[in-house]
Amino acid sequence: MQLSQDFLPRDDIPTALVGALDAAWERLASRLEQADNVAEMSGNEPPGELYQALEPHRRVELARVLAISEFACETLCRHPQWLGCLDSSGELDRALTPEALRQLLDEGLEAAEDEAAVQAAIRRFRAARMLAIVWRDINRPEGVDAWATGAAVSRLAEVCLEGALGWLERFVEARWGRPAPREDGSEQRLVVLGMGKLGAGELNLSSDIDLIFAYPEKGETQGGRKSLDHVEYFTKLGQKLISALDPVTADGFVFRVDMRLRPLGDGGPLVGSFSSLAGYYQDQGREWERYAMLKARPVAGDIDAGYELLSSIRPFVYRKYLDFGAIESLRELKAMINREVRRKGMQGNIKLGPGGIREVEFIVQAFQLIRGGRDTELQVTSLKTAMQRLPELGLLPQEVIDELLPDYAFLRDLEHAIQALEDRQTQALPDDDLDRERVALAMGAQGWPALMARLDEVRGRVRKHFDAVISDPEDEVEEDGVDEGASLDTWRQLWRGEPDDDEAQATLQDAGFDDAATALKRIKGLAGSRQVQAMQRVGYERLDALMPLLLDAVAESEAPDAALERVLPLIEAVLRRTAYLALLRENPDALGHLMKLCGASPWIAEQIARYPILLDELLTPDTLYTPADKERLADELRQTLARIPEDDEEAQLEALRVFKHAQVLHVAASDIAGTRHLMKVSDYLTYIAEVILDAVLAMAWKTLTRKHGYPLGKDGERAGKAPEFLIVGYGKLGGIELGYGSDLDLVFLHDCASQGETDGKRVIDNTVFFTRLGQRIIHLLSAVTPAGSLYEVDMRLRPSGNSGLLVSPLKAFAEYQREQAWTWEHQALVRSRVVAGDATLAEGFEEVRREILGRERDREALREEVVKMRHKMRDHLGSKGSDDTFDLKHDPGGMVDIEFLCQYAVLALSHQTPELMRFSDNMRILETLEETDHLEADEAQALRDAYLAARSANHRAALTRESARGDVEAFKDHRRAIIDAWKAWLEPEQG
Repeated sequence: MQLSQDFLPRDDIPTALVGALDAAWERLASRLEQADNVAEMSGNEPPGELYQALEPHRRVELARVLAISEFACETLCRHPQWLGCLDSSGELDRALTPEALRQLLDEGLEAAEDEAAVQAAIRRFRAARMLAIVWRDINRPEGVDAWATGAAVSRLAEVCLEGALGWLERFVEARWGRPAPREDGSEQRLVVLGMGKLGAGELNLSSDIDLIFAYPEKGETQGGRKSLDHVEYFTKLGQKLISALDPVTADGFVFRVDMRLRPLGDGGPLVGSFSSLAGYYQDQGREWERYAMLKARPVAGDIDAGYELLSSIRPFVYRKYLDFGAIESLRELKAMINREVRRKGMQGNIKLGPGGIREVEFIVQAFQLIRGGRDTELQVTSLKTAMQRLPELGLLPQEVIDELLPDYAFLRDLEHAIQALEDRQTQALPDDDLDRERVALAMGAQGWPALMARLDEVRGRVRKHFDAVISDPEDEVEEDGVDEGASLDTWRQLWRGEPDDDEAQATLQDAGFDDAATALKRIKGLAGSRQVQAMQRVGYERLDALMPLLLDAVAESEAPDAALERVLPLIEAVLRRTAYLALLRENPDALGHLMKLCGASPWIAEQIARYPILLDELLTPDTLYTPADKERLADELRQTLARIPEDDEEAQLEALRVFKHAQVLHVAASDIAGTRHLMKVSDYLTYIAEVILDAVLAMAWKTLTRKHGYPLGKDGERAGKAPEFLIVGYGKLGGIELGYGSDLDLVFLHDCASQGETDGKRVIDNTVFFTRLGQRIIHLLSAVTPAGSLYEVDMRLRPSGNSGLLVSPLKAFAEYQREQAWTWEHQALVRSRVVAGDATLAEGFEEVRREILGRERDREALREEVVKMRHKMRDHLGSKGSDDTFDLKHDPGGMVDIEFLCQYAVLALSHQTPELMRFSDNMRILETLEETDHLEADEAQALRDAYLAARSANHRAALTRESARGDVEAFKDHRRAIIDAWKAWLEPEQG
């Protein structure tokens, strides 16, 4: 059937392309006529009739495709009947499912009897699918965009790989047999890892596919005429798989295969066992290989075994610390690419040139390499998914992603348009005017100049964001510090010992150091130390790059001498953990925060030197100076622990400790910055302890119940997954007055049957269960790991102290408080409250507490006991003589006087004023005494002011590493208020 020249609508085709469309249609029409003749002779349906039956919108689409894509035109000319098949199957509008793709390929391979037939069948299959993908990419039916195109090409590659591999395994089985099973008896197959854009599921229209071949275990094949060692078998199988896909034949090619990303590249073996690959990456893996492995994903063969392999090398790819050394490597890699681009004149290359595809990928992958070990949400192969998660994790503003995502999609669309011309792997903008018009039409642009203007805007935005993430920090410091103080070159020369001592000291003096000689001695001491001299090349280069920036930041700080003295021990502490040197070098703002905190507090400096992982916290000033409330703390800890396997207790303990140290640092930073009132500082420190106790109780309960089952409740019912256990806080924890180094005074209670036992495989008595639970909690809190311990735990306030049960039944606790407890134990009960555990049990404890505190007591006897205990403490812990200072806690007029006064008031008055039992903290007890007219307003205010002043000085002493002593003169009025109240309430005869 002869199709006329006006068969295709030309309304939407630019004038410059009408001639090219006419020529393409003429070729296709001629080929259709030939095909029709052959069909008539063989009795088949002529393809021309299928074209004649095309819907009007399909003819419009065909015109666009022929005008733009030489590849599509050539494919249709060779196989004119395919268009009808693709139209009737719906493949011109939507991609086939993976199942449908596999079925189609299997049908094509079924009749293949040799490898040549496989090559032909798989190439025809690929050509038909690519025709449909190009058609959809050009015409953009609903749901098709750059991402959908990439996903479709990736699925096609996976199906081709699996189809060819399965056929080859069956084909060689008679000759070589099958691999021996693994040790666990499971089948062993080749593992095909897709790398790069195949691993990401984001292949472009004419991508190479980067592969790595692996196999699980060594052995020999079984069941064939000739047995082969596994390495030989899988090597031969891999070679055949490449031959099935890569060579260009009369039918074209399937995918160009690139194996250079495997260990040792072209010089290495084609396949490797899991153990050899894991050993290679652990011992010899290079930085660029980490970058490559971000995208690794099993795409054919044994998929589950592939994920097993990737799991074993995950620590190589994703470091558990923040790895800013990765930015250096990416910067070097980008510099190498830039040199190659300039050498070859490829500035117009939309992948490798400035503001191109690779720069967007570098931005995202920089965050994956740096933070993926900590933020496991970034451990994904898809660039799009990783990019969308960056704002959620607070790593890039949403506005940046709102620009980068569409800009990247535009660049990928342009890449696809260029490659659709001839199915060639290129990202170079075309020079030919006709091809330029084709690309402009594919992109929906009003001509080439308009497209280039849009491209310039996109590349400008991408380059701006790339520079913000990847740029060298020295450039920023030099820009910020023009004509201000010593330059980085000056500091670099001083660090390297180039100026003589007089010149160096003059530089330091000019920079604001009070004791330039001592400062220089410290700098030279570090530079000449044995640890520095013994550093490996990469580590020393990082230190050498950091020190000019660090010295510049020290000089900019408020107290350079103190900052230098306190920060150099930190640098010494991380000399062997050079990722932290990279972190500080790559983040000049973090250096500024470090100087501010270390200059103000030697305690913070010591904490960071002891736990360098805290340097990570300097990267987010929003949270550094803003401690989280209890709800947010609990949520953050829950998310942190959720990323760790339940059975990895070591990692959980480490995560808990890092979490605690980081959160306490936030509180201390806000304290120093003056953004938090003293009461809030203690509140936040208490919240941290409570959230950790909740988590530790849950962990301990889960461990014990998994091993022994659930204990029997006193009602005959079994305890459940929620711990039927109570942690009561006493002292500073109970009084919501924790300090930076406070230990935890705890009492453990339960309310299960005293004679019951657990219901697990290893049955134990309830008493033993709860004792072990208490021991487990103490172990989790106090065990020392590389990140230190959580808290020191003091259990001496439990019934009968150290000689009593570690965990008491609630009933026994109540009886002890009624019958045996000393007055000082009832005083301690005033400062007690539930901090973690079962809500019903907590109500029971509160009832006991109210009962005991609300008893009517002989005030004279009570006063005598309280005073006696206070004098005993003062004799043991008070000052032994000092005219200028006094002990903030234990001397007369100190904090303990107020604590005892409050405890006395609660014990003496609660039977008639039950409101006093509501609170466990001294501030609110004082407020209640005022509200219930037991204290005059001015007296209560004076006591609150005195207590806050002493606690504030105590906090400050902890941060500055000074003794907790107050100036007698400065505290004169505060102490007078406390002493007067003490005499009025507890020693009236002394008044």
